Amino acid sequence: MATKVHMEALSPTMEEGQVVKWHKTEGDQVSMGKVLAEIETDKAVMELVARGEGVLRKIFRGESETAPVGDVIAVIADEGEDISALTPDTGGSRAASETPKSKSDHNIETQVRVTQEAGGGRVKASPLARRLAQEAGLELAGLRGSGPGGRIVKRDVEEALRGGQAAAIEVAGPDFEDLKVSQMRKTISRRLSESLGPVPHFFLTVGVDMVRAIEARARINTLLKERGEKISLNDLVVRAVAAALRQHQEVNAAWHGDHIRRYARVHIGVAVAVEDGLITPVIRDAHTKGVAQVAREIRELAGRAREKRLKPEEYTGATFSISNLGMFGIHEFTAVVNPPEAGIVAVGQVEEVPVAMDGQVVVRPRMKVTMGCDHRVVDGATGARFLQTLKAMLEEPATILL
Repeated sequence: MATKVHMEALSPTMEEGQVVKWHKTEGDQVSMGKVLAEIETDKAVMELVARGEGVLRKIFRGESETAPVGDVIAVIADEGEDISALTPDTGGSRAASETPKSKSDHNIETQVRVTQEAGGGRVKASPLARRLAQEAGLELAGLRGSGPGGRIVKRDVEEALRGGQAAAIEVAGPDFEDLKVSQMRKTISRRLSESLGPVPHFFLTVGVDMVRAIEARARINTLLKERGEKISLNDLVVRAVAAALRQHQEVNAAWHGDHIRRYARVHIGVAVAVEDGLITPVIRDAHTKGVAQVAREIRELAGRAREKRLKPEEYTGATFSISNLGMFGIHEFTAVVNPPEAGIVAVGQVEEVPVAMDGQVVVRPRMKVTMGCDHRVVDGATGARFLQTLKAMLEEPATILL
């Protein structure tokens, strides 16, 4: 009996998916539960498994093509079984005229396409690859893309800069280009619309003296050196936020329309910049973990986030979020609350600034922390008390463990 292969909802917020790679071609034998394809969701690349047995008779969505959740993208059936009635008849569905090509065929096709685009058409490249190329004065039209559909990605630019590809082709560039919106960017757009419009935001900023936090980090890293580990100031911030939330459960909360939910456990979403946007891996029960363990989990989750290999449970379920742009030289900024969470802290750069102490002007390392609040859950005084606790913990890190 024929089995329709649907574009499944592989993440809680997924509305459509993009086929990254087919692991089977038309005519291949398929077993129940085995991986059929890799699908890019709004957050990660996930595996789509077979829900039936037989032969992969027809593929309706080729690599790099998208389909809404629920659409039929392929059919599994017995050899010789009539599947004509299963062909998608919607305007958005299109039968693939060929089976997925081999890697070598795909690479040749990619080189031809990029060469053609160099004549004035659009060059497909990720935003990060474009920025790196622009900074290096590199002409993208002369590069071969190794990403999905021949897209030029970060590693292609890095290889070119090492001399692995022809660096540039002198061509007159087009006046503009239209970039296909990734699944992640679509979700970011939708989530921001859901947040900035309906959620009544307000923001609170506090300055933090970071002398003791810097000293504590140095001492901890000395102890961790033998294990080949280290922590960052951001790891200390995550641990301090978790500890502060335990003292202010009214902030560790969420808006649910007819009720406000206060969480007993602290799950921190840590914003990580990836090639197509932003994702927030979650450090679960962060209030129970030492700063070294927090550091290990952030590194491991951030690495897989950039590879689009996070599981849905690893980036959902946060009770509060943190966004840190200090490493980019940002002094101070506001971050948008991620509904239904009630708050988020935006962390700026640690800077040497003159401050008045005991009637004298001295230079101290300072950091700005701005809290974004959902006013339906958190009032001004509530947010201010939370920030006072967080500031005190960062200025005396020993209190984090109390």
